[in-house]
Amino acid sequence: MGKLDGKVAMITGGASGIGAATVRMFAAEGARVLIADMQEDKGQDIAEELGEQAAFQQVNVTQEVEVKAAVDAAVERWGRLDCIFNNAGFGGALGPIESISVEEYDMTFDVLLKGVFLGIKHAAPIMKKQQSGSIISTSSGAGLEAGLAPHLYSVAKAGVVHLTKSVALELGEFNIRVNCICPGAIVTPLAIGRPSPTDRQVAGLRKGAADMHALGRVGEPEEIAKAALWLASDDSSFVTGQALAVDGGITAGRPWRDLPEFQRTPHPIRMYRVPGR
Repeated sequence: MGKLDGKVAMITGGASGIGAATVRMFAAEGARVLIADMQEDKGQDIAEELGEQAAFQQVNVTQEVEVKAAVDAAVERWGRLDCIFNNAGFGGALGPIESISVEEYDMTFDVLLKGVFLGIKHAAPIMKKQQSGSIISTSSGAGLEAGLAPHLYSVAKAGVVHLTKSVALELGEFNIRVNCICPGAIVTPLAIGRPSPTDRQVAGLRKGAADMHALGRVGEPEEIAKAALWLASDDSSFVTGQALAVDGGITAGRPWRDLPEFQRTPHPIRMYRVPGR
């Protein structure tokens, strides 16, 4: 028996990376999944691989009519919507603040924050009628701590965290849980910056980003998918309004191994007597 038997989910950005890993994991646990993504070839391939448990719909998450159509398609096909995972994303605007154009600003927030807002907006009425549901969004460790990613990516992901908490307070009375996941560096095309990264580029990410994490390695898409599975399942039935860090310790602080040697070397504590005592 799967953890998601009888449940229906929609996953944006479901054709690659974290999204694709989550689609496969949800299906393996018994869910029927609508894959919502702009990458038609990859999305169709996964849908064909999973057969009757999955369907693909091409969706640009910045367009409200397309997000609503995808939600409606899931309900029309399978009769309900138990989980939406607002996962679609990209790296956003790069560079120093004075170099960022208004067009880059708008696109960054359209994908990373408005796309999440639209998914929540159109899933909520369906879930209210059902009196149940789990809304999950992908934020980032960069949404919890500054200095881990470009300016606007970090700010948009922080917005996802706060939107999650705020909407959780509204929808809780309808038995709808609202949470987000804050990954560290994960081996995905987004993190590498290439739609189809080579083995060498993957190895470069693994080596270059490993030391940022307390665990000394980067994460795998399946590790984030497991967190999404937990949040989508009844195992997390008393969890809402949370930003779940699945980040290898990157937001905990500087790894111990990177501290100056004198802070890591044991030596006796010297006690000094306070004058007059």
